Amino acid sequence: MKRIISLILITTLLFIVPTAHATQEAGTSASLMANEVQNQEVMLKKLVVREFLAQHNSPMLAHADDFVDISLKYGLNPYLLPSISGVESTFGRFLMPNSYNPFGWGGGYIYFDSWNDGIETVSSGLHKNYLGKGAISIEQIGHIYSESPRWSRNVRYFMNQMNALEQEKRLYFSQLAVEL
Repeated sequence: MKRIISLILITTLLFIVPTAHATQEAGTSASLMANEVQNQEVMLKKLVVREFLAQHNSPMLAHADDFVDISLKYGLNPYLLPSISGVESTFGRFLMPNSYNPFGWGGGYIYFDSWNDGIETVSSGLHKNYLGKGAISIEQIGHIYSESPRWSRNVRYFMNQMNALEQEKRLYFSQLAVEL
C-alpha cells in the first residue's frame, strides 16, 4: 500500500512540477515581451527626438535621450519639452549665453548648470506645478506658462510634427518586419 501511495505521489509530482514550471516560464516570457515592446517604444521616441533636433540644428542633439527618459520619469509626453524649446528658443539656438535654458523657464532668466539640469528641472516643475495642479492639456499649461495667446498652438505644431515623424518611422519599421 505504501508503495502504491509513493508511486501515485511521484507520478503526481512529475506532472505538476513541469506544468508549474511551464506556467512560470510563460509568465516570465510574457513579461519579457511586454518589456521589449516598452523598450522599443522608448527607443522609437528617442529616435524621433534625435532626428527632430538634428533637423533644427539644435545644440541639444546629444541630449535627445535625456528628453525622453526624464519626461517619462515625470509622466510627461516626451515631445513636450523639445516642442517648448522650439517655441521659446528655436530649439536652444537663441537663449541667454550659458543659461542652458531653452524653455524660457522663469522668463528665460533662470540659469541651469547643463542641458540635462534644465531638462530635469523644467520636467519636475511641469509635473509638480502644472500637471499636479490639474493643467494637463497643452492649452491649460499654456495659459500659465506663457503670456502669448499663440504659445499653445505653436507647441502643439511641433508636437504634431514629431508625432508625424513617429508615424513615418513606424511605417518604415513595419515594412522591415519579418513574419516568423
